[in-house]
Amino acid sequence: MKILCVSDQIDPLIYTNSLKQRHADVDVILSAGDLPMEYLDFIISTLNKPLFFVFGNHHTKEYGQYKQGRSPYGSGVLETFPYGGIHVDSKVHYENGLIIAGLGGCMRYNTGENQFTDFQMFLQIAKLLPALFFNRIFRGRYVDILLTHASPKGIHDKNDKCHWGFKSFLWFMRAFKPRYLIHGHIHLYSLTEKRCTTYHSTQVVNAYSHYLIDTGEPS
Repeated sequence: MKILCVSDQIDPLIYTNSLKQRHADVDVILSAGDLPMEYLDFIISTLNKPLFFVFGNHHTKEYGQYKQGRSPYGSGVLETFPYGGIHVDSKVHYENGLIIAGLGGCMRYNTGENQFTDFQMFLQIAKLLPALFFNRIFRGRYVDILLTHASPKGIHDKNDKCHWGFKSFLWFMRAFKPRYLIHGHIHLYSLTEKRCTTYHSTQVVNAYSHYLIDTGEPS
């Protein structure tokens, strides 16, 4: 299975007419936040593959509608409307054998949208627990991928408070053992900066700009 991860930067290698030729074999797309919905719409329309996303702390124009489950064109849960991607923030989603959980937002550093203290993020994790235990009982594992915007504490994070990682993500990885934690928020300015780190049994991946994961398993 091939997973295209995007985050934080509109990448000219993705936002191009040659995207279909370059990534035609991708099975699923994950967006770790801070990207305009129109960009995600372009990726979905071009590759015609499922896309799962969380919001970061920028490009949050549609955040309120998705978070509250409101559609501007009527009542009902706003999951795949209007851009086609599936919003997985504070949810666990199962599709085609893949279990994806989402936790958007970053560490609280001002009064902006989608920011949390570490305790508040732990409360967001608590919302996932019933679905995680259901998966463990009926699917044999809790989750395959945790999709976040912020990074875990001490892994790829920075010294300024805006870019601190969450300690609660470390607990999540120890307790539920996702195969991958895919995050954004931490910009990479050099090829020498670390993009992938192993924590216990989880591969932590910084999806900044774009990154392709090949799980080595059939889709």
